Amino acid sequence: MSDSDTTLRHAADVALARYADELAQELALTAPDYDQTGKFPHAHFDLLRRKGALTLTLPKEHGGQGHSLYALLLFQERLGSGCAATALTLGWHLMAFAYLSFDLKWPQASFEKLCRDVVQQGHLINILVTERDGGNLLRGARPTTVAHQVDGGYLLRGQKAFCSGAPEIRQAVVYAWLEHEQKTAEFIVPIDERVKIIDNWNTLGMRGTGSHDIAFDDVFVPTAALVNYIEPGIGGSFTTGSRIFGLQLAAVYLGVAQAARRFALNFAAHRPASNAPGVILDLPHVQQKLGEIEYQIGVAKNLLYGLADRWEQHHGMRDRLDNEVGIVKSVVTNHAANVVDLAMKIVGGHSLSRDLPLERLLRDVRCGLFNPPQDDMVLSRLAQEATKGIKKQIAEQESAESGLSHRLSALVH
Repeated sequence: MSDSDTTLRHAADVALARYADELAQELALTAPDYDQTGKFPHAHFDLLRRKGALTLTLPKEHGGQGHSLYALLLFQERLGSGCAATALTLGWHLMAFAYLSFDLKWPQASFEKLCRDVVQQGHLINILVTERDGGNLLRGARPTTVAHQVDGGYLLRGQKAFCSGAPEIRQAVVYAWLEHEQKTAEFIVPIDERVKIIDNWNTLGMRGTGSHDIAFDDVFVPTAALVNYIEPGIGGSFTTGSRIFGLQLAAVYLGVAQAARRFALNFAAHRPASNAPGVILDLPHVQQKLGEIEYQIGVAKNLLYGLADRWEQHHGMRDRLDNEVGIVKSVVTNHAANVVDLAMKIVGGHSLSRDLPLERLLRDVRCGLFNPPQDDMVLSRLAQEATKGIKKQIAEQESAESGLSHRLSALVH
């Protein structure tokens, strides 16, 4: 751990970073194997349970560690450098509890039970909000998954896509459309033998996330399973606080970039130059690329941790940083992808070998560009707000000029 890492503010940050680094080193030993086979890394999650990682963002009063947003980002960056797929899968779980701990919209008893299930039974959870036709439901689309009211509860029917950790998760927050009330609601649903996991995750990157589809075929849940309504114009449980906890995704991809940086540095420091004395690390064009890597990582870290610190320190701003969150996610993930590209250019043709980690890091880091919010959505929102702002300014100016004209006319007459 470098003494120059200025994101580590105090002893608690250093201790958390060391804890995450140790886990990352253990996960890195088998990360290539899971990537090659596409199998889900159950052993990774056995390790994470034993080491307490599933409780990082649970409140202390419910048996968790109560870590902050800033600490979550520190942890995810380091874990992502060891095995990005495992970090991404764990991240949805940690993110869910971070949101629920920050702004609980559920009945307290339901939340406390979910916390107990994690602490006592090691349950992994996820938020199932994506469907093949409707995309990410957090954007406001109506779910095609339907909850039909029956005596004592509901029958859920539908299918969710990209359910990271599907082979391992034991409970899920499921967004479903309430037929009788014509609104969307959040349900807590056990992932057990009553649901069908459709083994269809076979992708270029993040192969070990086990992000299969999950189908619900009239799965009964009791009335208490409905924990929150999604009211029009009011955010749900996982869109609160400017959606800031979603930045844990960007932290994972920054971790991938850090892994690529470390490999490229080590490779260049030991690879003899073919047309000059010494090693390739000292060649001007390699130095140029290393400088670009340091620059891109520096920008990403400053934006990511700077925004997290501002969000934590200034409570009045927490619901007004949606644009900033989108910008930071976009910049960090794009910079991370650029860093991996630069690392591969330093290593050269060897970087394409499956015997080295860079080709895996390249495939994994590209997935960040498709995690929400995607670049086009960020740019569209920024453009809409700029357009709204200038139109409002023009309307106010025209109104003021019209008022002045009427007053002048009255004076003349």
